Amino acid sequence: MNLEPDAEPNIITSDRSPVELLRDTEGLLRRKTVATLVPILPQNLATNLQKTSLLAENSLQQLAEIELEQITDDDLQASRIIAGLTFVGFGALTLAILTLYLYSLHPELSTIEQVRNYWHQYIWLVSLGVAGMFMLGREAMR
Repeated sequence: MNLEPDAEPNIITSDRSPVELLRDTEGLLRRKTVATLVPILPQNLATNLQKTSLLAENSLQQLAEIELEQITDDDLQASRIIAGLTFVGFGALTLAILTLYLYSLHPELSTIEQVRNYWHQYIWLVSLGVAGMFMLGREAMR
């Protein structure tokens, strides 16, 4: 073992982007898995698995060709708005479903008893909607 102070540690560095590393790592795992599963699966499932593997290979190759440094903040604005709307919409929809569930399957409970028994769900769903509203508000102020 070399303990000299001027000895450089053996560090492997890579010039590849994180998406390329993901593509290569996922590809190694997926190809071995597909090669193992294809002989034991029925023919139609094996064919579908191979087609799906090829589609994943092509999709990850296209993603790896994207240069992350060239993506600007304006390019991501639409995605952030969609994510905020998704949070708000999912929170509102599931809150409506929870209310429908309570009124249809537990009509004997008063509103106060419903909130007392299901307050965890109410808090989670309202918080999800509020988080989405904060995301949308942040984008509106940009």
